[in-house]
Amino acid sequence: MDREERREFVRTHRTCIFGYNRKNDGPAMTVVYYVMDGDDLLVTTMAARQKALAVKRSPKVSICILDEKWPLTYLQVYGDAKLEEDFGLAVDVMSRVIDLMAGEKMPESKRPEIEQMCRDEGRVAIRITPYATFATPPRHVYNAEDIDTLTHFTSSSLPW
Repeated sequence: MDREERREFVRTHRTCIFGYNRKNDGPAMTVVYYVMDGDDLLVTTMAARQKALAVKRSPKVSICILDEKWPLTYLQVYGDAKLEEDFGLAVDVMSRVIDLMAGEKMPESKRPEIEQMCRDEGRVAIRITPYATFATPPRHVYNAEDIDTLTHFTSSSLPW
């Protein structure tokens, strides 16, 4: 993938594995929905969850964007994360995520319920500003003949 194809892949998908450093153990990973704000990715979480606490400790995170179609294709994104404690932004991100989950825009009449849910859960937004990607071209086997030409390559970190 060239630079524009990598960016388009990120823009046109909705789920990722959010990776961050834990305080005492190996990296943690969790599947989350994300939305875009320019080149930044936004996720929402509860302020008391480990994702938010980890971002306060260290802004370096990784995001593995998932294609959601089988066979799986993905793109790794490295970014600097920042906790956004603006409640309105958390509600906006949650609303957009709910729209993605439902596959349709929710009626404006549901906005107060989404706002209350964000208030009750102590939601914040996490803004991830990408600085690099890591793409390994997918190599899939669809049938026995594909094995004859199956190859694997190494890859490297590429500027965002």
